[in-house]
Amino acid sequence: MATILNLPYPGGPNIEKTARQGNPRAIDFPRSLLDGQSLDFSFSGLKTAVLYYCQGQDMSGQNRAATMTPQEIADVAASFQQAVIDTLVIKTRRAAKQIGAKTVLMGGGVAANSTLREAMQAMCDKHRLTLLVAPKSLCTDNAAMVASLAYYKYQAGQFAGLDLEPLATS
Repeated sequence: MATILNLPYPGGPNIEKTARQGNPRAIDFPRSLLDGQSLDFSFSGLKTAVLYYCQGQDMSGQNRAATMTPQEIADVAASFQQAVIDTLVIKTRRAAKQIGAKTVLMGGGVAANSTLREAMQAMCDKHRLTLLVAPKSLCTDNAAMVASLAYYKYQAGQFAGLDLEPLATS
């Protein structure tokens, strides 16, 4: 997403920083799979909607992304971020209700987002749930952990063969 908006790496923190200057209701991006009682979600449609929005043509016929003002970029970032947050909060509430949970635990890279933390806390307060969130310093992207492990496996000469089959577990 950050790449679409020409924001620097790492994307998540830069989207959050840019979104602070934007209007989260400026663009009505889709929220995924909110109908029914499903706990499933996917952000591929949202990402595609942002891409199409940014690649759309402006009034002069030019690609919109090439001519977006900093405020327009902030509005896209804020609207994208809000669509993700709305979906995560609704699905989390739905899951907690379905299983009778009293506590919600939030971790991983996305849990570093302050706006998500605030929205999740507000939902938990409203529904009398306890929210446990790791300190921001521990909310990192799992890719860094996987890469770190790969480095040590490489250093130890531990390699998998080309015949390795993936095994999904639930």
